[in-house]
Amino acid sequence: MSDLILSLSVSLAPMTTVHGVLVEVFGEGILLMGESGVGKSETAIELVKRGHRLVADDAVEIKKVSRKTLVGSSPDIIRHFIELRGIGVIDVKRIFGIGSVKDTENINLVIHLEPWQAGKHYDRLGLDTFTTDIMGLNIPSLTIPVKPGRNLAIIIEVAAMNHRQRKMGYNAAEELNRRLMENIEE
Repeated sequence: MSDLILSLSVSLAPMTTVHGVLVEVFGEGILLMGESGVGKSETAIELVKRGHRLVADDAVEIKKVSRKTLVGSSPDIIRHFIELRGIGVIDVKRIFGIGSVKDTENINLVIHLEPWQAGKHYDRLGLDTFTTDIMGLNIPSLTIPVKPGRNLAIIIEVAAMNHRQRKMGYNAAEELNRRLMENIEE
């Protein structure tokens, strides 16, 4: 009976579709968002090459399965495909193998990719926490500026690991701030 209730709650859950890319990085569901052409799909391919998994490219179907949980997946017709400008559409599962894709993943972190804007203030310490509202849930989020030469895959891997540490109770920015305050007081 509990399996039936769980299955029905997922099947009948409220749903929305957003433009973005959903990947699983070190067990964290990362939703990459940003304007068309900013590099979401290219970053996803680099992450897949580095051993992470693609869930959805271009259109991410998001279901609110509980008061605290969003689950993302790909529409059936485009599942496991990525479109790369200059190359075209590729089948990630066939090129990189079955271990490179996943059908669904919880959304744990939203990363907004935006073109680098000179003079704009970007968070450098990580003391402030930001969220993105999706279906009434505030999901932790980051904004990462994109410019030539930045390795977005590595930055997103570090963001995923840092997010995981924060969930486990450790915040590097707060630790550094504490040390600085102790040093000032001496």
